[in-house]
Amino acid sequence: MSNDLIAKAAIDRRMAEIITPVIEDMGFELVRVRLMGGKTATLQIMAERPTGGIEVDECANISNAVSAVLDVEDPITDAYTLEVSSPGIDRPLTRLKDFDEFEGYEAKLETAELIDGRKRFKGVLAGTEEDEVLINLEEGTVGLKFDWLVDAKLVLTDELIKDMLKARKDAGLIDEDSFDEIETEGSEED
Repeated sequence: MSNDLIAKAAIDRRMAEIITPVIEDMGFELVRVRLMGGKTATLQIMAERPTGGIEVDECANISNAVSAVLDVEDPITDAYTLEVSSPGIDRPLTRLKDFDEFEGYEAKLETAELIDGRKRFKGVLAGTEEDEVLINLEEGTVGLKFDWLVDAKLVLTDELIKDMLKARKDAGLIDEDSFDEIETEGSEED
């Protein structure tokens, strides 16, 4: 069953119930689903492989499969746009395993209730212990129950960007030879 971090509102949870089996059958995991308002509503789905990562064509395949199921189920009455994407570098942390996977990186966590007089915690992830997420704050390590969290995401840092790019390169997803040489103005001698 999905938690609040994956699907917050009732409609999001209903969407998660419909689309999770479709995404999982294709070999992916649902990271987050949100129906966002606006002139035209947007159904935003974040997905990735169990090992992490997702490519543009895979997002398109998921989009097509999910569209077909949603056309049958028809849970959203108004017009909407479907958007399937990767979680991104400063990704939301929505599953307990995410907190282990990104141990050592900076994150922002938010709880529903006040914990020791506060709801927002920014620090370095220190893994998990049973159903608790551990985070190193200036005043020490704090354990927050996973169920208490209403929002959690990685902070975009140079270290995170560097490590994510390295991981993509190591996985063979970035071909440096395909990049053109960058010419800077004034680099040619007169």
